[in-house]
Amino acid sequence: MSQRPYVIDQLISAKAIAARIESLAREIEAEFSDTNKLVVVGLLRGSFVFIADLVRELDLPIEVDFLEASSYGDGMESSREVRILKDLRGAIEGRDVLVVEDIIDTGHTMYHVHHLLESRSPARMKTIALLDKPTRREVDFKSDWTGFAIPDEFVVGYGIDYAQRNRNLPFIGKVRFTETA
Repeated sequence: MSQRPYVIDQLISAKAIAARIESLAREIEAEFSDTNKLVVVGLLRGSFVFIADLVRELDLPIEVDFLEASSYGDGMESSREVRILKDLRGAIEGRDVLVVEDIIDTGHTMYHVHHLLESRSPARMKTIALLDKPTRREVDFKSDWTGFAIPDEFVVGYGIDYAQRNRNLPFIGKVRFTETA
């Protein structure tokens, strides 16, 4: 697949992300202060940087697991068909669970994952998304915590990609497509 030429404009700085994660961690600690162990479930692949930074900020006993769900492939638009590509390794029945997502756009992925994990009877389950595009929502889903609400822009960085590129940027950037020569 040939990519259109583009440039990346910084939307959210690395410093702003770090400060927001620290604040979110305090809220999560308050919510789960009575937990024996919090199972932090990262949705791959986009959440891997966010989950790494978040769990390092949490002063709670935690276990980390991953679930890979996809509705995008290499494209820029959701297919709205959510597929589970990798399931959890451990059971969550009767356990406290925090589901970590990079971005909620149409809401289809988190809606599907939330219902899938709820069917496994966790004691309590909460969700967090680094980014939220509320103007793009197609299904009724709102995460319990959100790092930043953003406009309807295509973004990359901090784990989020465009056709498997730009995940390694330390900030969230807006993709701006340029004209070809």
